Order: sequence, then structure tokens, then C-alpha cells
Amino acid sequence: MFTLPSMDSTVASTHAYDGVRTYGAPRARARALATEAVHAGRDDLAGQGLHAPPIDLSTTYPSYDSRAEAARIDAFAATGAEPDGPPVYGRLGNPTVARFETALARLEGAESAVAFASGMAALTAVLLARASAGLRHVVAVRPLYGCSDHLLTAGLLGSEVTWTDPAGIADALRPDTGLVMVESPANPTLAEVDLRAVAHACGSVPLLADNTFATPVLQRPAEQGARLVLHSATKYLGGHGDVLGGVVACDEEFAGQLRQIRFATGGVLHPLAGYLLLRGLATLPVRVRAASATAAELARRLAADPRVARVHYPRIGGAMVAFEVDGDPHAVIAGVRLITPAVSLGSVDTLIQHPASISHRIVDAAERRGAGVSDRLLRLSVGLEDVEDLWGDLDAALDGSGPVREGEAEGRDERLGAPAPRPLRGTAAV
Repeated sequence: MFTLPSMDSTVASTHAYDGVRTYGAPRARARALATEAVHAGRDDLAGQGLHAPPIDLSTTYPSYDSRAEAARIDAFAATGAEPDGPPVYGRLGNPTVARFETALARLEGAESAVAFASGMAALTAVLLARASAGLRHVVAVRPLYGCSDHLLTAGLLGSEVTWTDPAGIADALRPDTGLVMVESPANPTLAEVDLRAVAHACGSVPLLADNTFATPVLQRPAEQGARLVLHSATKYLGGHGDVLGGVVACDEEFAGQLRQIRFATGGVLHPLAGYLLLRGLATLPVRVRAASATAAELARRLAADPRVARVHYPRIGGAMVAFEVDGDPHAVIAGVRLITPAVSLGSVDTLIQHPASISHRIVDAAERRGAGVSDRLLRLSVGLEDVEDLWGDLDAALDGSGPVREGEAEGRDERLGAPAPRPLRGTAAV
């Protein structure tokens, strides 16, 4: 088990709402991850006579000193730093959301974190922040989540992307490169990259690492050189399939830019979502470790199964498994009964989906397959059910998939896929 470094008052996040800055109070020693997950963002509660974090649903906050309010707004406009004292307006900040931001920053070992309405809103804010500095070029490694791929490829925000493998990152950099983006383990193939080596190749260009699949329980990219750590908080951080959110952990300088983008664009996280995400963090280590143990066992059984052609499972572990079947993957999707055939991942219940049809359908078919996302690939997000019950469901579903007959393999991948999608702009699959 690793521990988080202690934080002094100059580094700790300071999202107070009781007139004093107490959320990130300095501590005498480092705390273990499991302890931090339970207590981060809640350090001030006992002093206020509270046990559960409050939910502040206010959209606006009264102020009888308009001159002082103007000065606070000017200060925010200059740096994006959070205003001293009570909030101003819900689009600028919210105390409940701030608790979640404080906690996530602690878990990722970062100075700050900025939350958004979704993971895609968070990525959009990062791209806009870099574009505002005239740095519109992005270097990226496939595979990425399909909608992230689409946002970069379609140039919806005026960005230009160069796709490369990890070894080609340094050569792909240009004077106008504002960002290098990787996802490890990657969605949906679970491919991993050496984050430390990639960060070195980036030089002075910020590295954005999507840590959605791994979570800070399994890796902390900031410790390996990533300046920005992205999460679709909808997934493991929330953990129960009932909240949408996104968050970027980063240094305070970049956090200020993200807050300004969030204020201008309105991609704010709702306070109730902030509350649910903070609650989800408390059980994150327990959930990830338990689901990972089950996933590893399922990966072992799938790898030994003659009905399965290939299994992908990360070296660092985790609760995600990807596997390619010899037969029809759509029949497996149709055949599960306990497992839920649905998009998304990271919930307490197990989900399965066919990436080529759904999460990565928006990516060009040739590029999708070039990134390892074959038409027979299935992505399994393992939950907290008993491993024998899950295996029984998978076993029965695989029985119904049917083998590919000899001489029928050529062209089968094309026939397995759904009809070719129409060109999309400004629209992304789930």
C-alpha cells in the first residue's frame, strides 16, 4: 500500500465555506490511501459538529458589500484562483463540489482538481485552455475512449491531432503542440504505456493521462510525470452507475485556467453529483481491489477457454477485462442474464459491451482496427458479484456464440459489425 505525501498550507486545496480555510489543513504525517479516501474533503466536519458532508444546492449567495464582491471577481478573472470567503455564484464554484475536488486531488497526489459535468466536459476544458494560448496541436496515442478520439479527430474545438505510438511522441511535437494525451490502461484494449517514459518524451509539453480505468488505487500518473490526470468520474469514482461527472487533477496554475474555462462555458458539476462522487471515493479502494480480484480470475478462465481467441488484462491489474471470441460477439451480448449489456463501466454491477458497435463506433473502422479494437472484441467491466455466478453467466453466453467455421473467417469481422455509421460532427456515441 502506498501513502500520500503530507501537504502544507501552501499546497493544500482550500475550499472552505465556514469563513475559514480548513478543508486542506496541514497534517503531521502522511496517511494511507484507504484512510485518505475516507477522510479527504471531510477534515473540517467534526469541528462544525457534522458527520456527513452537507449538500449546498444554492445557485447564488448574498453579499452586502458589492465593492468587495467586485474585487473578488476581478481576482478570479486574473488568475482563476478560488475566491476567499463564501461562494459568489454556482457557476464559479460550489462548496460540496469543492470537497470532492479536494479529496480527488489528495488521492492523485496533485495540488488541485477541477470537476466538470462529465469527463468529456473536462477534456473539452483542457483543450480550450491550451487553444487559448495558441497551442492547438495535440499528439495522442490510440486507443483512447471513442468520444475522446472523436473530439480530437473531428477538430470540433479547432484542434489538430497527430496520432502516433509512444515511441514517436518526441518526433511528433511541434512548436504549437499544447498537449500530449494517452490513456493507460486504454479503452477498450487495456493496452498500457510507460507513463514515465512518455512524460520524458513530452519535454515541456504537458502530458494528459486518462486514469479512468486504473484509478489512483492502481496508479498515480502525476508521480510519473503527467501534469494533468483526467477521470470520467462517472465510472469508478462514483462507482454506482448513478452520477455523471468528470475531473482533472493538476497543479494549481493549470487549475486556475480550468476554473476560468468552466465559468465561461458552464460545464459545472451539480452539487448533488459532487456529494455522490465524494461518497463514492470513500469506498473506492475497497471496490477496486475486490473487483480486480474477481476480474483477474475471470481473465484466467477466459484465457483457458477454447471459445475465446484472446484475452487482454493489464499488468497493473484492475477490474476491466477485454476478450476476443472465436464466434459471434453479438450472441454473447444477447446471451448474458446476470451481467448487464450496457455502456459505461466501473459500477458495482458487471457490465459488458461490444466496443466496435457502441463506445468506439464513432472512430473510423480502419483506424479502430489498427488500434487493436477488433470487431470480435468484448469489454467486460467486472463488479462485485460472486465470481462463480459471473462465470456461470459468461459460460452460458459463450455457449451461444457459436464457432467460426473453417474457411469462413475471412471477411467475418465485417459481417459481425453493424452498418457503417454516417459521418458525424458534433455528435458522439456513448
